[in-house]
Amino acid sequence: MTKDKLKPKLFSVMKTYTKEQCIKDIVSGIIVAIVALPLSIALALASGVGPEQGIYTAIIAGFLISFFGGSRVQIAGPTAAFATIVAGIVARNGMDGLIVATIIAGILLILMGIFRLGTLIRFIPYTITTGFTAGIAVTILIGQLKDFFGLTYEAGVKPVETMEKLEAFVKYIGTINTQALLVGMVCLVILVVWPKISEKIPGSLIAVIVGIVMVKALHMKVNTIGDLYTISSSLPALHIPKISFSVVAGEISDGFTIAVLAAIESLLSCVVADSMIGSKHRSNMELVAQGIGNIGSALFGGIPATGAIARTATNIKNGGRTPIAGMVHSVVLVLVLVVLMPYAALIPMPTIAAILFMVAYNMCGYRSFISLCKTAPKSDIFVLVATFLLTVIFDLVVAIEFGMIAACFLFMKRMSDEAEVRGWKYYEDENDPDHIELRTVPQQVRVYEISGPMFFGAADRISEITLKKFTKVLVIRMRGVPALDATAMHSLEQLYEECKKDGVQLILSHVNEQPYHTMEKGGFVEKVGPENFCAHIDDALARANELLA
Repeated sequence: MTKDKLKPKLFSVMKTYTKEQCIKDIVSGIIVAIVALPLSIALALASGVGPEQGIYTAIIAGFLISFFGGSRVQIAGPTAAFATIVAGIVARNGMDGLIVATIIAGILLILMGIFRLGTLIRFIPYTITTGFTAGIAVTILIGQLKDFFGLTYEAGVKPVETMEKLEAFVKYIGTINTQALLVGMVCLVILVVWPKISEKIPGSLIAVIVGIVMVKALHMKVNTIGDLYTISSSLPALHIPKISFSVVAGEISDGFTIAVLAAIESLLSCVVADSMIGSKHRSNMELVAQGIGNIGSALFGGIPATGAIARTATNIKNGGRTPIAGMVHSVVLVLVLVVLMPYAALIPMPTIAAILFMVAYNMCGYRSFISLCKTAPKSDIFVLVATFLLTVIFDLVVAIEFGMIAACFLFMKRMSDEAEVRGWKYYEDENDPDHIELRTVPQQVRVYEISGPMFFGAADRISEITLKKFTKVLVIRMRGVPALDATAMHSLEQLYEECKKDGVQLILSHVNEQPYHTMEKGGFVEKVGPENFCAHIDDALARANELLA
């Protein structure tokens, strides 16, 4: 059993499934559904879609990802990471644009799993994931300020971008509704305090009930979901969007961002779950499942989904140990949708805002952010802060693109600084610690040692090798070169041509496997001559003496 096996975990665990575990999975699935209900509604509203679409996502994507997934306990559904990007897509291109972007993301996720790219997610730097996660948390918080304070905007004022929302909040702060603020504050206090009282019942459910009772019993003038949205209790229906080349081309960037986010968050959730139950997930199968789940969600009126760490942890704490728990959670939500969804219209908007404030707080990772700012190298701090600010000021697409490019360039700069080309020094004092003991190096022989990866960022270091008029043999020691790319190979070929023109024989010592394979493939070994590739520096010096003789 390896995590790279493209086989759903469900098919493996059912071989040893017991009645006792089935009961635990059913109970856990019901509890997770209760937790997921207010979160799914809140995240759907934060994403600029109807409340029932959050439930559709948890039902369709949650079931498919549990059925096909590579984790025993993963619970999938809408998450805060997608809220701002989904809201932006819906505002620009409507639901059809979101459906196309999500389907593109699903196809990319399936391909990532099929081509075994699950392990490549680790190449996204921690500074970038920390930066954009903190940025998303801030954008969610800013987006909920209007409802929390009960502000009233003028007709036609519908800010989409985060900074526009902040600007509108400041402009209309004078329209604050104290009753809405009171409801929001009470619900927020419940969300903070309730986990210390009981972990059996989610605080978000208590906050929803208290918010509804306050508004109805005290006849408060506070907006509810029913005042702003039309609530539907119908089951999800298949919807095929109008697809054209221009629509697909316009959504590729958003689709890529959704795919990367879904992959990062789902695999991170799997790793956390593994540590809690002592299991091993199958990363590539999980990516395939995420792709299937997102395509299914998009076609049946949902929004992008991924593994939710909080809901997955709730599943584990309540005894869920197989994908059956996740499937039960989806079935329970179907019953909730049909029976209880009309009552969602009574939920006050400040309550939804308070729930999302807690979501933002729990995901912001401020401790990690502050710790990185105190301890990380300056280049990493730059990537962290830049990704955070770009997420807040512009959007997630810009932030990830800039963050990855900046991180790559800074990494290449760091690696090129590690690369070194230095010539051997000749000391006549035998007591000197750098004296070349027992090695006779004739005057006509020059020895250079290269260390560090030789790639395009460091290839120019090879030009530092110089020849004297009396030089007849050039020895290059490469024991410290783990890798060589095409640009560095080209620089070595130029050096060889210069040596050939000046009548200097090139000898290479201790060439490692990857650089040697690159040289062999490019015909460089044949040019220089296999006999001039030596395993050890002593062999290279012996070869040099042989040529001089």
